[in-house]
Amino acid sequence: MKLSCAQADFTSALALVNRAVSPNNTLPVLNNILLKAEGKKLFLSATNLEIAISASFDAEVENEGTLTVPAKVLSSYIALINDKEVNLSVVGGNTLLVQTKGSRTNVKGIASEEFPLLPKLDKPDVFHFPTKMILAALDQVAFAASTNISRPVLTGLFWQLVGQTMKLAATDSYRLSEKTMTLTKDQNLDISFIVPSKTAQELAKILSMTTAEEFEVRVGKGQVLFVVDGIELMSRLIEGNFPDYEKILPKETKTKVSLFTEEFVLGLKKVSVIVRENNNNVRIKVQNDSLQISSDETQVGQGVTDVPASVTGDGMETALNVQYLLDVLSHLNDKEVHLSLNDGLSPVMVTPASSADYLHIIMPLKV
Repeated sequence: MKLSCAQADFTSALALVNRAVSPNNTLPVLNNILLKAEGKKLFLSATNLEIAISASFDAEVENEGTLTVPAKVLSSYIALINDKEVNLSVVGGNTLLVQTKGSRTNVKGIASEEFPLLPKLDKPDVFHFPTKMILAALDQVAFAASTNISRPVLTGLFWQLVGQTMKLAATDSYRLSEKTMTLTKDQNLDISFIVPSKTAQELAKILSMTTAEEFEVRVGKGQVLFVVDGIELMSRLIEGNFPDYEKILPKETKTKVSLFTEEFVLGLKKVSVIVRENNNNVRIKVQNDSLQISSDETQVGQGVTDVPASVTGDGMETALNVQYLLDVLSHLNDKEVHLSLNDGLSPVMVTPASSADYLHIIMPLKV
């Protein structure tokens, strides 16, 4: 392998694929990045056997070839190079020679034959999504996924596509987020799958870096591949059935409360200082023209704050996890928020005032 490439392109590609390198790998080659010079490009790949990220960019390739090189060493060194151009070549079998005008460094690698083969998708379903729309949806949904691996299906994001309607949902059984979107392309879709939340987080990072208007998704048996701007993110899918969460969605609303988001957040934060030692438990009491947020007496003290509100329906009281409320409000992206309640023991629905395509459900606490 022998080539020259732009230092800036190399640095960017290394930063991307490095996300798939786990520092706790027991297999040495998994700490490495696979370099592959082919045609007029340099391809980089890394995997932790759960996800794999690949990136490519233009290069002047004199001799094609492959080699794996320690990710941390290579990334740290390339980032320190001030020259615009970097020359790479393999010498002595498995050593990468990195040359610039003022430096010459050898990095010992491992033969590419030891790098795990990335799975190929056999006859995948292929479709396309608008980048900005999915990026916004991931932000509003991913935080609600569970981190408890005892129920794997809850640690992922549920993607459901029927016709031109797409739903993205996540739940940890105590709260649930759902985003409904209408696709402009008629792709005649009828498919559902569960993407690990860690994969969704990596996808969000990649989508936030691209200027591409849309990206491609390929779904095969047990695997999914996201493709955008020469970057590929491959991941396993979570097996199992996602909970039929629509059964718990409130069919009617007895009381609806409208609040300004900033005022609501400030009121919640005031009381949250008191309830940190009390499982974040706060009482929400709907009154004529306000929402009262209060805490039981704890070792720290007791807090009560009233937030101005517009109320439709009867007054009522319920108990909720204050952190769950703060989490959803930080992802709502709306100046005004609506709370929908039925009674003190029913789920509370949180929705943005300006749109009907997003909802968040929080289960009440027993007090």
